[in-house]
Amino acid sequence: MQWLRGWRKRGGFAQADLYSRATIYALLWLAVALHVMLSVTRPVRHSGAPAALIAASCLLAVAQGVHCTSLSSGGLAEYLGQTTLPRRMLAFGAGLMVMDLVAVLVLASDVGLRDFPAVAVVLCTTVTPFTMSHSLIVRKRVSALVQLGALAAVCGAVLLLGGGRQLVGACMACMVCGPAWYAITTRCSAWHLGVMWKLHEAKDVEARLAVAEERLRFGRDLHDVMGRNLAVIALKSELAVQLARRGRPEAVDQMTEVQRMAHEAQREVREVVRGYRGADLATELGGAQGVLEAAGIECTVTGPPDGLPADVQSALGWVVREAATNVLRHGDARRCTIAVAGSASEATLTVENDGAAGGSGSSASPGTGLAGLRERLTAVDGTLTAGPAPGGRFRLTAEVPLTDTDKAGAPLPDRPAVPPADRPGRPETGPQPPAGTRTTDRLPPSALPPALSPTPTSTAAPTSAPPTSTAEATEEATA
Repeated sequence: MQWLRGWRKRGGFAQADLYSRATIYALLWLAVALHVMLSVTRPVRHSGAPAALIAASCLLAVAQGVHCTSLSSGGLAEYLGQTTLPRRMLAFGAGLMVMDLVAVLVLASDVGLRDFPAVAVVLCTTVTPFTMSHSLIVRKRVSALVQLGALAAVCGAVLLLGGGRQLVGACMACMVCGPAWYAITTRCSAWHLGVMWKLHEAKDVEARLAVAEERLRFGRDLHDVMGRNLAVIALKSELAVQLARRGRPEAVDQMTEVQRMAHEAQREVREVVRGYRGADLATELGGAQGVLEAAGIECTVTGPPDGLPADVQSALGWVVREAATNVLRHGDARRCTIAVAGSASEATLTVENDGAAGGSGSSASPGTGLAGLRERLTAVDGTLTAGPAPGGRFRLTAEVPLTDTDKAGAPLPDRPAVPPADRPGRPETGPQPPAGTRTTDRLPPSALPPALSPTPTSTAAPTSAPPTSTAEATEEATA
């Protein structure tokens, strides 16, 4: 049952592709098998026909089947736009069909049309393999003309051999129910496979667009965080240069503020990279579901429950992100379930999929992604377990205990938060630290353009406020 397990491990698209190709090849070899079996029946063997002629007819049928199988594979690839089939293969296949047809007609003349059982069926099976593969390569009109030409050739040959109207009618019926029907079936299977390929490519493009959109969102967040800080740093650095050239002591204060702003920008960039800025568990669940469904994986999401603390949501959000990445990169999942549950004592996240390959992400050979998740969960006293589950599934479970402080919604000590009043460029209500202290207070007026300077903040400032731009510094120095 190895082949059955291999079939189940394939994805839906791979199963449909294999089914369509196997159907075409099975029909082709069914025609070859009928040709060989009807050519070696008892009436034919005892008719006095040369054994070499019978063997030649059977060998030509098998050779035509082998070549037309390769021709059908190349025809499918050309129909799907993957490659171009050399036309010499088509000419060689036509030559094999003509040789096989001639051998069958000669055999029928030696045996006798009346003593050759099902001669009409044998003639049709001689034409079927090539016309099937030929219909994948040429247009429908050309394929129909070839079918009509084969019908005329077979009926004409039967008439030349002395066949009556009844045998000619049987040949016509067999040609319609045999090669013509086989060609139509093959063409429809190729069309169905082509639609499947287009849907598969569309889902692939959709998944890539989802990743690109996420990158753009990250770029916008990074620009929002760094744009203002870098602009202020550039302005204050230029101002410090001008003050230093004039021998003004305020240059030291300006460079101190530049240093503080640089540290502040570094901290905010780390927050963006780690996903702490404006990210919550609900956002990660929605993003994971969108990316998985775009990749053709059926995803069911339940949760999150209300009232989870911010640090727990952040930790579980990272678990969701890493688990969705593993589902996409490892195995061949078709369904994935993400469930978030909460109780009075703990919050639990479970990610389960049916595409476990048995290696990546298991506890036997943990990857760096799961190791990083365990480190993040350790910061909130959480645990992570991952491994195979019954039914050929893979399950990842994260459990985070809820303390009394978390239930009350108090801020975490290891997650420093900058109050809105301490953000640069906003009015503050508390006292100001002395100049040169590394804090998260807003910048003094000398560090900002006039539109962003509400009040002076530096206690080490001289009696006159320092210039707020390069132009003012130049004017004051000139005066």
